[in-house]
Amino acid sequence: MEVEVKLRLPDAAAHRQVTTLLAPFHVSTHRQENLFFDGSKAELSARRAVLRLRFSDRAPLCAVTLKARAVLVDGVSRVEEDEEEFDHSIGRACADQPDKLMSAESRVLSRVREEFGVLGFVGLGGFRNVRGVYDWKGLKLEVDETKYEFGTCYEIECESADPEGVKELLEGFLKENGVQYSYSETSKFAIFRAGKLPLSE
Repeated sequence: MEVEVKLRLPDAAAHRQVTTLLAPFHVSTHRQENLFFDGSKAELSARRAVLRLRFSDRAPLCAVTLKARAVLVDGVSRVEEDEEEFDHSIGRACADQPDKLMSAESRVLSRVREEFGVLGFVGLGGFRNVRGVYDWKGLKLEVDETKYEFGTCYEIECESADPEGVKELLEGFLKENGVQYSYSETSKFAIFRAGKLPLSE
C-alpha cells in the first residue's frame, strides 16, 4: 500500500514560489512521460485498476506499474501499487503497439494478464510530468508540473507512513511562506481521463 500526501498548488506562480524556497534542498529533476493502458474489454478499469508505463530521463528509464483501488481523501492518497523496472526498448515497442504487452516478460504484466483475465491491451494515451525531488527535513518531497493537452497542474507529493504528521509539517511550511494550496481531491490519472483541469479545490 502506497500512502502519499498530495497538496495542489493553484498556478505556476505558487509552483515557482515553492521550488525557489526548496532550491537549497534540490536533489534531482526528472522529466517523465506517463502512458496508460486498459484491457481490450476494459477489464482493468472495471475493477478500478490502472496499468502505466513511465519513461524517464533518469534511472529507471522505464517502469511498469499496476495501481488498484485508489482512495484520495483530504490530501492523503492510499493505493495498492506494484511496480518494476522494464526494458526501455521493449517499453517503447509496447507503447507503439499495446498488444505487445501480452507477450512481454514482466512480473507485473504477468499478474495483470492472469489476475484480470486480460486477452488484449489498448492504449489510453497519457501526459508528461516534470518532477523536482527535494530532501527537506528528512522527507523526500516531489514537486510536480504535470502537462496535459488541456492545461497544466501543480502538486506537492510526499510518501510517508505518517501522512497526517507530514501534512501538518507541509501545511505549516506553506502557510508560513504565504503559499496558496489545497488538498488534492483528484489523481493525475483521473484528471487525464476527465479531459479537463479540476475546479479550484
